[in-house]
Amino acid sequence: MSIDDRVIAIIPARGGSKGLPGKNVRPIGGKPLIAHSVHHALASGVCDRVLVTTDDAAIRAAAEAAGAWTPFMREPGLAEDLTPTEPVLMDALERAEAIEGPFGIVVFLQPTDIFRQPEWIAQAVTILKTRPEIDSAFVANKTHKNYWVRNDDGSWKRVYDWMAVYGPRQTRTPLFREDTGIASALRSSLIRQGRRTGDRAEVIPIDSAASGIDIHDAFDFFLAEKALEWFETRGNQ
Repeated sequence: MSIDDRVIAIIPARGGSKGLPGKNVRPIGGKPLIAHSVHHALASGVCDRVLVTTDDAAIRAAAEAAGAWTPFMREPGLAEDLTPTEPVLMDALERAEAIEGPFGIVVFLQPTDIFRQPEWIAQAVTILKTRPEIDSAFVANKTHKNYWVRNDDGSWKRVYDWMAVYGPRQTRTPLFREDTGIASALRSSLIRQGRRTGDRAEVIPIDSAASGIDIHDAFDFFLAEKALEWFETRGNQ
C-alpha cells in the first residue's frame, strides 16, 4: 500500500464539555457516545487506523473499549473551550505519524454526530483515492430554505436574488450545508497546513434530518435518544 492510500480516522473528543458534562462517555443507544463514531469508522472498512484524541482518561478508556487507537493523551492547551479543530487534527496526525509513519488521507469525524452512515465515510475516501485532483470530500445536507446576510449598513439582503421567488419546496433550487464533522476525508497535506477542506472539494449530498442533530447539550441528547427510538421501531435511517 502506498503512503497516499493509508487512511487514518481522527475523532477529537475532549473531556471539558460545558453544555453537557461528560457527554462523550454518556450512554446513548446502549453504548457511550464516543463509541458510535468509532464504530462508524471501523464499519466503513476504509480506515487503517481509528484514532481518538482526548485529554480525558474516561473517554480514552471508552474509546479503546470500542476499538479505537489511543496511543497518547492530548495536551490541555489543545482541549480548551475555544480551541479550534484544525490544530487538534494537526497535533493528532503528527503524533500518530511519529509512531506509525505517514498517512495520505485523514477522515475527520465529530463524536457529537451519531446519525451518520458508514458508507458516507467510505464514499468520501473512495473519491480521494480515485480522483487525485480532489482535496477533500464531505457530506452536505440539502436544504430549500432562504438565507439572508446583514450588509455593512445594518440592512439585510438575500444571499441569492432568486430566493425572492417563492414556490413549492420540490421546485426550489437546493442549497447544501457543509457537514464535515458527520463524514469527511481530506489529504493529510491539508491537515499539516491547518486546513480542513481545501479548494477543490467534492460534495456528497445527503438529505437526512437526523444527521442535523449535533449533541452539545441536554436537549440535543434528548432529541438524539428519541430519534434512535424512532429508527429502532421503524428500521434504518
